[in-house]
Amino acid sequence: MEEKILSMYAKGMTTGDIESHMRELYDIDISDSTVSRITDKILPVVREWQERPLEEVYAVVFMDAIHYHVRSEGRIVKRAVYIALGIDMEGKKDVLGMYVGKNESTKFWLSIMNGLKNRGIEDILIACVDGLSGFPQAIEAVYPQTEIQQCIIHQIRNSTKFVSYKDIKKLMADLKRVYAAPTEDTALNELEIFKDNWDSKYPKIYKSWHDNWATLSTYFKYPEAVRRLIYTTNAIEGFNRQLRKVTKSKTVFPSDDSLLKMLYLATMDITKKWTGHRQDWGQIHSQLEIYFEERLSGRNL
Repeated sequence: MEEKILSMYAKGMTTGDIESHMRELYDIDISDSTVSRITDKILPVVREWQERPLEEVYAVVFMDAIHYHVRSEGRIVKRAVYIALGIDMEGKKDVLGMYVGKNESTKFWLSIMNGLKNRGIEDILIACVDGLSGFPQAIEAVYPQTEIQQCIIHQIRNSTKFVSYKDIKKLMADLKRVYAAPTEDTALNELEIFKDNWDSKYPKIYKSWHDNWATLSTYFKYPEAVRRLIYTTNAIEGFNRQLRKVTKSKTVFPSDDSLLKMLYLATMDITKKWTGHRQDWGQIHSQLEIYFEERLSGRNL
């Protein structure tokens, strides 16, 4: 019965749904507190999972946040759950950890990075993030050689948020010449042309790309297969979408622990389908071996 209750909880059913389901199917009356007690047994397993040993090297680690409402000391507060998803040197995806945090800060990110290091990660080749504040400084402190790629898709979305409907098509075409350019030099030229065309109307767009260029332009160093892998946080966004689907019935979680329980069970459910690696992994792996030869040599990968 406990297995069934955990499975229903993992699919996003509320305690009320589980109660009526158990009554209908098995003619068993089960209270809210019993469901909570059964699902609470998962908490030590979650803690163990959060501390499990990890691989020595990850090709790419994606970081992103997903937001929920949680009841805390009688008030409803917004909580961000930060998710680290890694792709190892065999091209396999894995959720490395989930962290319920109050706010983004260098100190918070530093504790996460140190946690990953203590669990055995010696090197991360490339980290892909959605402009998370405090993250670049923290990763530099723990993994100084890691290259940081800011998600281009998020940058485009943020850039075009307030663009008038009649301008959007033309502006997007000009912006595409920047991020789809074959080389960084060409991209920078196109960015200047973009400035000439649009700065008088939308000055914040050029400024944002220009100010964040160091982390937006990392992918230009690499060939097409690696670029496709890192220039968007799609891998983690797809995972977040599946989590949202499971948690949509819960508008407010009674506690941080209940949020973590449901996300863990949903994660186990989602990731059991992640068995293979990317189709183009052979090509990506051989490129990474050349680009990161010094950092990978001597490692048994």
